Amino acid sequence: MVEKIISKGYSFNTLYKMMVTGGIRGRWDATPPSGPGVATACLMTSRLKGEMNAIPDEAQLQEIARQIRLDIIEMLYQAGSGHLGGSLSAADILVALFFGEMRRKPGEPCWPDRDRFILSKGHGAPAYYAVLARLGYFPREELLTLRRFGSILQGHPDSGCTPGVEIPTGSLGQGLSIANGLALAARLNGHGSRIHVLLGDGEVQEGQIWEAAMSAAHYGLDNLVAVIDRNRLQIDGRTAEVMSLEPLAPKWTAFGWHTVEVDGHRIAELLAAFKDCRAVKGRPSMIIAHTVKGKGVSIFEDKAKYHGVAPNEEEYRQALRELGG
Repeated sequence: MVEKIISKGYSFNTLYKMMVTGGIRGRWDATPPSGPGVATACLMTSRLKGEMNAIPDEAQLQEIARQIRLDIIEMLYQAGSGHLGGSLSAADILVALFFGEMRRKPGEPCWPDRDRFILSKGHGAPAYYAVLARLGYFPREELLTLRRFGSILQGHPDSGCTPGVEIPTGSLGQGLSIANGLALAARLNGHGSRIHVLLGDGEVQEGQIWEAAMSAAHYGLDNLVAVIDRNRLQIDGRTAEVMSLEPLAPKWTAFGWHTVEVDGHRIAELLAAFKDCRAVKGRPSMIIAHTVKGKGVSIFEDKAKYHGVAPNEEEYRQALRELGG
């Protein structure tokens, strides 16, 4: 059991080499984990001891976001499929969270007090994978295997395949309910974890989201922060035409949430909002991040048709030019 990772067939020696080439410096700890059902991320990284600190410098974070967008373009072009627009719109949010806000110990991926992240809009997986690779959870070369048979990077996040993924997602509307459960569990267990969940704005049309919103407020989950990627587009067109969400902020406030609106592409605003939410007591927090679908590449921006397609060669070349790749 401990010689293989779930059903993937990686030996620990192979995994060690993968992690070292992926950029985490550490030492090998030969002590195997015990007990059934150990998460993939724990099995793959628990033997590496290292440290990663938050990056407070906005210019550095913006540069990381640019690189993440380049990775997204490359991944989808090589795969020939995937979700482009929503991955690009979420890049700055994920960078602010993972590199500037969340507490984690890469050397202890199962640290009980670690902050958790759930990508409820699971189709935005390319952005998530690009961030995890930059953090060293797996080698960046794996990004080019996106959606291939046998890859650890499937079309939607799978905690049974991908190191660093906490929860499998993809069926829209469920992530906030899962986040509620994690937040309640952290409270009951006396852990200091904060739970972060990223929602798509089209996803907020799902009824389960509002049931979860009521529950979170009822239980006063002040260790829960939800973020809406408010790019105003979904697969069928503009959210205002498919199912209007407005007035969105007053809805969340009326449901008992602390609500903040920010420019989702200004990392300083995102970091300030996360800091603001940490000070809130007795109720959950919602950050409505106003974004542009396809952000960073002019031909993709604010166009619903790029919700779930990969760039062709001409679009790929232009994207690389605009992103400085």
